[in-house]
Amino acid sequence: MVVRRGQVVAEGWWAPYTPERPHLLYSLTKSFTSTAVGLAVQDGLLALDDRVVDLLPERVPSDVAPQAQLLTVRHLLTMTAGHATDSLEDAWALAPTDLTRGFLSVPFSDEPGSRHVYDNATTYVLARIVERVTGRTVDDLLRERLFGPMGVEHAEWDRLGSGDVFGFHGLHLTTEAVAAFGELLLREGRWKGEQLVAAEWVRAATTAHVTTEQSVDEPLAVDDGCGYGYQFWMSRDGFRGYGAYEQLCMVHPEHDLVVVLTAGDGPHGAAPGAVHDCLLPRLDGPAGPGDADDEVALRTRTARLTFPFVEGAGPAGEVVSAVVDASPEVSALPRETPVALIATGDGWRVQLGRSISLLVGHGTWRESSPRGRPVVAAGAWQHRTWVADLFVISSPHRVRLVVDEVLGTATAVWSTVPLTSADLQAHLTSPLMTRSGVG
Repeated sequence: MVVRRGQVVAEGWWAPYTPERPHLLYSLTKSFTSTAVGLAVQDGLLALDDRVVDLLPERVPSDVAPQAQLLTVRHLLTMTAGHATDSLEDAWALAPTDLTRGFLSVPFSDEPGSRHVYDNATTYVLARIVERVTGRTVDDLLRERLFGPMGVEHAEWDRLGSGDVFGFHGLHLTTEAVAAFGELLLREGRWKGEQLVAAEWVRAATTAHVTTEQSVDEPLAVDDGCGYGYQFWMSRDGFRGYGAYEQLCMVHPEHDLVVVLTAGDGPHGAAPGAVHDCLLPRLDGPAGPGDADDEVALRTRTARLTFPFVEGAGPAGEVVSAVVDASPEVSALPRETPVALIATGDGWRVQLGRSISLLVGHGTWRESSPRGRPVVAAGAWQHRTWVADLFVISSPHRVRLVVDEVLGTATAVWSTVPLTSADLQAHLTSPLMTRSGVG
């Protein structure tokens, strides 16, 4: 979705994705958690130099390191905690039931504030701090102060077993809602004449406070070296929120422009680079003789975007049974899971184990929600092999399910592996819960 001067100038979704469906934002969620911090700051409940050990004293380990005692809200926001690498997995391992305690227990290699290291656990701790000082959960606070006034009706959150939101990932929003968030930031916290977020906070959050380095393994990601704000990345021409598999909210204030992407994968850095190299130079140039025709061509193309259906024959009358072969490196289903295909006239009903029953269309998308979250699917017979694409439609991920009728085996392989769990059943459950023991 491309928004210029407050108006949508281009938008498109690849079917079966549609405008009204919330989409998992992964780490773009961090920018919303940052905004929740900003609300607590503007209400006078929190200051950037408040220490973590004072805000969450019961989460502090008895042998806390001197560096941990110096950690402030500002250090968490800028990801300058002092850990050598992302501390998340080590923090889980050190304190499986208390990620804040685990975060404070991970050894520090540097003094807080000395350098930026991308660190997911910093945002988790920020979420817990917001909840402590406001007495509200992060999702409730944002619903009341941000999403409600902006008319965002469908904000869904993945959660820990305790019910807490992750903070660093797990928010699901529509593409339009992310674009509206970009517009709010572009207008320095104002929405339809109402100052929802303090302008001072928005300016501070979207300004570089620390330097960052571009990875040599990501040659397209030039903007990664432009610095980091308060859970926002800086760009050559503005700033952006970013999540894995290219979830992007790119804001370019000088051009009055917001560009939003909810994607399934792609070369890291390609989208910000394309906006910088291809779109921005055209915005303020004179209209060309072919511009009207180009606009018609663009609208025609975006109206026809779709993933292809699996090619092949439709349903036959027999029931086909198989067992999952989990030999692929990352299987979406456990080994030996029974699979049954039952023809339904315009497609199939697929039974995966005891608890998952899905509808799969032939030449059409069929939707089902066996455990609360929707799956949209289509498939076909290719000789004696049945192939289907199962879109976990509120996320960037889909599963290619293949059943070999002759061998009686099946495979279930992710297009891109979810970062939280490879278990398909978990991603069909609403809300998604992982790390069930963590509070």
